[in-house]
Amino acid sequence: MKTLVMQATPQALAYAKELIEAGEVVAFHTETVYGLGANAFDDAAVKKIFALKGRPADNPLIAHVHAGYDISALVETPAYTQKLREKFLPGPLTMVYPSKGKVSPAVSCGLPTLSLRVPSSKTAQAFLRAVGLPVAAPSANRSKHVSPVTAQHVLDDFEGEIPLILDGGTCSGGIESTVLDCTGEVPSVLRAGLVTREMIAAETGACEVYVPHAGERPKSPGMAYKHYAPSCRTAFFEEGMGEDAVRCYLAERGRGGSPWFLCEHAFAAAHPSFSSLDLGASPEEMAANLYSHLRTGERCATLLIGIEPHGRGGVMEGVRNRMLRAFGRA
Repeated sequence: MKTLVMQATPQALAYAKELIEAGEVVAFHTETVYGLGANAFDDAAVKKIFALKGRPADNPLIAHVHAGYDISALVETPAYTQKLREKFLPGPLTMVYPSKGKVSPAVSCGLPTLSLRVPSSKTAQAFLRAVGLPVAAPSANRSKHVSPVTAQHVLDDFEGEIPLILDGGTCSGGIESTVLDCTGEVPSVLRAGLVTREMIAAETGACEVYVPHAGERPKSPGMAYKHYAPSCRTAFFEEGMGEDAVRCYLAERGRGGSPWFLCEHAFAAAHPSFSSLDLGASPEEMAANLYSHLRTGERCATLLIGIEPHGRGGVMEGVRNRMLRAFGRA
């Protein structure tokens, strides 16, 4: 199979619609990461996503719809979710609703819920309007590998295995959407992202952060398994362990290796003679750069040394979550 990489032209969108209707899988740009999408009503097509990624069969997918789609056909919508949709959508927020059971049960892995997202990316909106149906999509990478923020990243993982990648450029957000459980009286964050708990609480009056129990089935993507991991060797040092990280770097270089730090700007600036992938200074910069730098690190480093960034709360919760999981620490 030849994998085409195309801008979202009318010709490309018509081809994407044809592929989705035929049960194929299409990768597409969103503002967070690239998605690997299939018709959410087509059981065989949804299962094809799991097979392509090597994704565990109990890890639910998100159904993506365009801004004008009537979600009441798919889910029950608690009253407080209206405020959230008006404030944050289209955007990097996935909301988990009680499902009406209209899509393939494989999308939610048999759970009585459905995760829905309305991406703000122009490419994603054009694609979803063209196909006119919900598209089930996880991130367009091999399971546990670093999520893709460019079309080339998708091609690196799936060239020759999917027919089309809709290229919308580099994803601006950089980490996956916030996932919010809206099945209870108070919303609860299942996965941190760019729409923060504080932002949600400002609209609804309260917002919890869900803590999974040991052995529990994941209620949404990103809650279980090691994720976002580069293919090179890695080491990780918690905040305040900079001297230990430097010793690790020097030991790897002494063995003839090529160590690189993955760190926030302050650490990189304090160690200018060391090879560093500088995530930036703000939480938003770090979110935007994380996956791209992890992909660069696996190509250039024999040992990628992660340094836990400073800061807690807000967007930093999403950055820390992805970074800890990438280094196998969550």
